[in-house]
Amino acid sequence: MIYDKTVVLPLNVDQAFELITQPERLRRWQTVAARVDLRVGGEYRWTVTPGHHATGTFTEIEPGKRVVFTWGWEQPGAPADNVSTVAITLEPADGGTSVRLVHEGLPTPEAVAAHAEGWNHYLDRLVAQASVGDAGADEWAAAPAELNELTAADATLVIVQRVLAHITEADRQTQTPCADFNVAQLLDHLAGSVAGIAKALGAEVADDTAKSPEVRIADLAQPTLEAFYRRGLEGTVDMGFAELPATIVASILNLEFLVHAWDFAKALGLELSVADELTDYVEVLAQNTISEPVRAGGSFAPAQEVAETASSLERLVAFTGRAVLS
Repeated sequence: MIYDKTVVLPLNVDQAFELITQPERLRRWQTVAARVDLRVGGEYRWTVTPGHHATGTFTEIEPGKRVVFTWGWEQPGAPADNVSTVAITLEPADGGTSVRLVHEGLPTPEAVAAHAEGWNHYLDRLVAQASVGDAGADEWAAAPAELNELTAADATLVIVQRVLAHITEADRQTQTPCADFNVAQLLDHLAGSVAGIAKALGAEVADDTAKSPEVRIADLAQPTLEAFYRRGLEGTVDMGFAELPATIVASILNLEFLVHAWDFAKALGLELSVADELTDYVEVLAQNTISEPVRAGGSFAPAQEVAETASSLERLVAFTGRAVLS
């Protein structure tokens, strides 16, 4: 059973090859997060949508020409024989590069139909990314159908990454809604928080401050969430300063990603669009995480008032101590 489709990108073959293989480029059109070891025998893991992780091994690589990899789903309950093969072939074409994607070894017509829906969606986004430089926010990643502390963390990561991609060197000294932090300082705080959770989970991460803000946080968040999915939400996590329930630690990731996305967006003068289902869920996580003793410790200011017409996102950030009333 095979899916076979060709699109033409207005790029040269090397640019097209980067779009389909490099984590920073994959995040623009296909993935929430991506780990890629681009060599024959190397492994990849893509968070395609929140809670859905494709994994496999590269079996053939010809830079600028062709890449072949096995394809399977990581989540519990996936059938043992769910491994298939994806081959992407690039050729020069009028107007750019022809990209042919062949997904073979799919076990049933239903599997072909499901993967065809997915590939059609993402190949359309690939063409948009190549054509106009921005495929836009992916509605498939906006609000997971099954929300828990980890799928919500995937979804909130998408939001903060899109905001961080707008930060320029000129923005670094701009004040944020956090009184103690300008943009550069808040970025350091966010990186430190994610790295601290990664360390507690046993994930190996390195904070490279020379990277762009989006790449810096993405490169810390991907292994952190991968380690969290493999660990699960049971039991407690030793954070060094205290043993915390794993659900609380995952909730902290949600707050770090979504609330600081709002902070960065306000500092940069950007509109932040978040699905109400997601902000409603993260507000519940915030209520379970931010106790009065936590506020008294200085991590959060007192909850602020909001108008009756406040949005779900405004209610969330007000609960974390940010003023949203003009």
